[in-house]
Amino acid sequence: MSNIHPTAIIEPGAKIGKNATIESYAVIKKSVVLEDNVVVKSHAYLDGHTTIGDGTVIYPSASIGTKTQDLKFRGERTYVKIGKNCEIREFVTINSSCQKDTVVSIGDDCLIMAYCHIAHNCTIGHHVIMANGAMLAGHVTIGDFVVIGGMTPIHQFVCVGCYAMLGGLSRITNDVPPYTLGAGVPYRLGGLNLVGLKRNSFPYELRRDLSLAFRLTYRSGLHLKEALERIEETIKSSVPIRHWVDFCRKSKRGLIGLQGVSRFHKDEVSEYQDLLEK
Repeated sequence: MSNIHPTAIIEPGAKIGKNATIESYAVIKKSVVLEDNVVVKSHAYLDGHTTIGDGTVIYPSASIGTKTQDLKFRGERTYVKIGKNCEIREFVTINSSCQKDTVVSIGDDCLIMAYCHIAHNCTIGHHVIMANGAMLAGHVTIGDFVVIGGMTPIHQFVCVGCYAMLGGLSRITNDVPPYTLGAGVPYRLGGLNLVGLKRNSFPYELRRDLSLAFRLTYRSGLHLKEALERIEETIKSSVPIRHWVDFCRKSKRGLIGLQGVSRFHKDEVSEYQDLLEK
């Protein structure tokens, strides 16, 4: 049995799963699919070919699946898919995609806080947190377990690697490598997101190897191609190390913060060599 308030507006054709809750004055348009246990709170507006996953909660005045703001849109069929057990908080806007059969996708267990915006053709992984007022332009890709600070805009076509943490009031114009921590305008990388890696049970040896990969990429003064080759030659292969190398090698917008990085200081060189030999 679903709990649907009599003032909610549900158009014929909308599919409502088991045990759904739809509160007063919510609007569910004809092509929307709500899976089991979804909660749509008062005054939320769901439009377009939108699917909301099991257990997700849509908070008051959120707007999901409305027409993209991309001026190239010509009325083609596009989609929004939101995963399981997400929280979409107040006044969040998630536009539909642009170009036929494309999807705006949000993974499972994500928290999208109040006033965030997710534009057309975005892909967001699992366990992502977007703090209040964070904004994604079109074609942005966000990896799993990423945290985006409040009021941080991300430029179109940018990729943010998994487990990265982006500080609030930053401006993201280039790709952010996985596992890193940074903030500011211009954006500055502080190193690895060590707290996040520890919380997700990355062992010490892996954190050390990733730290070496970060130093070779950002602190050695080597050309990026040479730095990635050095990582493959000197650091033990693992899934995160291979992911680091692949992400950096395939970056289309260029790695954020890489321009103008300094070389190692003399004491850092010896420290790096000591770590590499252990």
